[in-house]
Amino acid sequence: MPITRKNTPSLEMQQRTRKERRFDETEQDLPDFSGKLPTVTAALSTKDKIYSVLSYLGLKNPIPRPITADDTVWLLDNTAYRNQKSGLWEAEYVAAMFSQHSSSALVDAVAAIADKINLEECDPAYTTLEERLAPFVQDIKPGTQAKALYRGKLPLKLGPGGHNGISSEIKRLPDADDGELVPTFARVPKGANGVLEMKTFFAEAEGWGVISDIDDTIKVTQTSDPIGILRTTFIEAPQPISGMPELYKHIHKLIQPASAWFYLSASPYNLYPFLRNFRQDHYPHGTIILRDSSWMSVRGLLTTLTLGTEDYKVDRMDKIHDWLPRRKMICVGDSTQTDPEAYGEIYRRYPQWVKVILIRKVEDIAAIGIEAKNEPERFEKAFQDVPRDVWHVFSDPETCREIIDDVVSRH
Repeated sequence: MPITRKNTPSLEMQQRTRKERRFDETEQDLPDFSGKLPTVTAALSTKDKIYSVLSYLGLKNPIPRPITADDTVWLLDNTAYRNQKSGLWEAEYVAAMFSQHSSSALVDAVAAIADKINLEECDPAYTTLEERLAPFVQDIKPGTQAKALYRGKLPLKLGPGGHNGISSEIKRLPDADDGELVPTFARVPKGANGVLEMKTFFAEAEGWGVISDIDDTIKVTQTSDPIGILRTTFIEAPQPISGMPELYKHIHKLIQPASAWFYLSASPYNLYPFLRNFRQDHYPHGTIILRDSSWMSVRGLLTTLTLGTEDYKVDRMDKIHDWLPRRKMICVGDSTQTDPEAYGEIYRRYPQWVKVILIRKVEDIAAIGIEAKNEPERFEKAFQDVPRDVWHVFSDPETCREIIDDVVSRH
């Protein structure tokens, strides 16, 4: 579903931040190969052109492209829920398919970013930059269908994907226990690579759930600084926000292992393996939900993180509510983007669903030049009509333990 950018106070704040931090200037010098797609398409074989045209039919595509030994496949972890009408288990399966190769020059893209962040070619981090940048320049494979085995036994067909190389569809699943994690494995030719195993978390209708932002909520990203985004995304080892792994461990233990976790980020799908590994290293298992709007565009990374994030997040939380409307949700975000506005809106839509909102007040380098984002008036406006004991702004994650303990004991 396309994200509509309404002229809201949060969007105005995002645009002001972009202007103050000179995002446009930085973006102008970053590689964007999405505009070259018509040229690339012209060089394709007749067969590939047919696949590309048919990809616009999405799941109705009658002639899907098969996975080859030269392809990359990502299977994304998901959450299964019971269909409210049938009572049967189902889940949204998302897969991304693209070529291991690129028709665009990786070396030029690497050089452009290295220049922006003052990274010398002799620096050991240069190799890291090349590795993390690769998913942004690999050619997408429109209209491709992936085969997989649920529990290693039940055959599944995922896709065919759309013109962006991503497939998304609801699959009915066999019975399973609440809180169970079930693997699905991609069936690919020898040579194909990617994230070839995913896990489905089964969540019954009732219980607790957590919706958490990623960037500058649980991971240092510096979303208010374009150079900071580039450095933390492409060369630095991902760092958790101090105290947040311990807080999430406490929450997970308190609300039981059968609680459903969702990591809702404005980052693009290109970063899925990077963020999945980060989540596995520091936080409870959960479904990572990302934007699909910047394939073959490093420039798009900065845009997705800084524009239209409120509408995007509200749209995705609507979907989570459709899946699990009777769960009791804990929402965690930060002040750098539009988490207060998004969570405020979702509470006003579903006041019985959201039990507590925690907003981390970012006061480090990511907040330089955007002091207005931490003003009390901003939070009061974002949480208009939300009871004062529901939303909390914090600096030290340790102070959230008592809040969470009280909320869980009351509900």
